[in-house]
Amino acid sequence: MAGPLSGLKIVEMAGLGPGPFAAMMLADHGAEVIRVERAGMIGVRNDPLLRNRRSISLDLKRDECREVVRRLAERADGLIEGYRPGVMERLGLGPDELLKINPKLVYGRITGWGQSGPLANEAGHDINYVAITGLLNGIGPKERPVVPINYLGDYAGGGMMLAFGMVSALLSVQRGGEGQVIDSAMSDGAALIGALTYGLKAAGLWREEREANLLDGGEPAYGIYRCLDGKFLSIGAIEPQFREALFKGLALGQGASHEEIATVIASRSRDAWVTHFAGTDACVAPVLDLEEAPVHPHNVARRTFLDLDGVFQPAPAPRYSETNTERPEPPRREGQDGPAILAKLGFGADEIQAILNREEA
Repeated sequence: MAGPLSGLKIVEMAGLGPGPFAAMMLADHGAEVIRVERAGMIGVRNDPLLRNRRSISLDLKRDECREVVRRLAERADGLIEGYRPGVMERLGLGPDELLKINPKLVYGRITGWGQSGPLANEAGHDINYVAITGLLNGIGPKERPVVPINYLGDYAGGGMMLAFGMVSALLSVQRGGEGQVIDSAMSDGAALIGALTYGLKAAGLWREEREANLLDGGEPAYGIYRCLDGKFLSIGAIEPQFREALFKGLALGQGASHEEIATVIASRSRDAWVTHFAGTDACVAPVLDLEEAPVHPHNVARRTFLDLDGVFQPAPAPRYSETNTERPEPPRREGQDGPAILAKLGFGADEIQAILNREEA
């Protein structure tokens, strides 16, 4: 793979959600990622999160399969795992063991609650991790918080934060530092995403009530409105010059209420409003669905989405001026690359056959 991370080798212990997202990001930007899978894992066919890696299926209850992971780790720059605290240690594959055989290894751990703390061993999901950060309480209408999709905890606060941590620690190693363990908790990462909100609260500029603040729907010129055709228009006119353009286009005074804006917006279709405001600084954009987004002219022009084996999905991001990222490769079948990976690790033909035959059994 081309990309700024070309030459780096990462072992991904297969899991769900944030771990694969972090591995996808590293692979998208050039790292060679080997995904260690387990037979029968829950998955989605052609899942974009699994693109750009090679796959080997191993039963980690067996000594010879754990030895495969040790050999992979010995030759790798980094390893990602998303099991509950203590699972990798019980397998003999914890950071203490692997850093002994590879002192330069960056060992990335992603969990909901982190490796320590009262909740470390408790079960949970994205909504729970975000709930204790204070952020979930501010999402939704006045009546109650809403259930957000798992973007904030799993991916922004989890997978993306782990990918950043991996690259930071790998850079430290390249500058002469030692390998280390990254304790990436989704609850920590989600809290960090809310830094601005906590800053506004400390400055007396954020109220705990929902729909009472500048960025939560409390400001009439920053919100989502239903159009004549039942579709929605997003408005984000905060600064004075943008507000002027918005209210001029709506033929309303700048002190207009939510209700007044809603009445005007409801008089035309969504796309009619987009045409009406085109070329202005009113900060207006259509709320697109998953079918519309990939064919929006701006997204098409920037190649924001790509069609990979019939699956429209986001393309690698961000972009680089000097280092191009290649078109991603589709997800591999579970264990598809096992023989080649084992051979490269130095296992003989009989050993490979024994490992893979017993895996298939």
